[in-house]
Amino acid sequence: MQWTSVLAIYFLFLVFSAFMLLPFGVRTHDEAGVEKVPGQADSAPVEFRPGRLMVRAAVIAAILTALYVFNYINGWIVAEDLIFFGPEAR
Repeated sequence: MQWTSVLAIYFLFLVFSAFMLLPFGVRTHDEAGVEKVPGQADSAPVEFRPGRLMVRAAVIAAILTALYVFNYINGWIVAEDLIFFGPEAR
């Protein structure tokens, strides 16, 4: 596998991980006991930390990319293992 392919797969896992992590660890103003700004949405977070989110997403993406590459090299799970229905199903 070329390094550019690994980089593209890492980027896809990074974006997916970042979106999956967005709702975790977020507190609203009501939960934190902080006064809201007039016109503010009730679901707005008290403080958004994009740096912390990206670090967590980068670590998860690195782990998932490593698992993907090791699976590609060793062939633990291949396409034929994912056929559950149809005449080819085992």
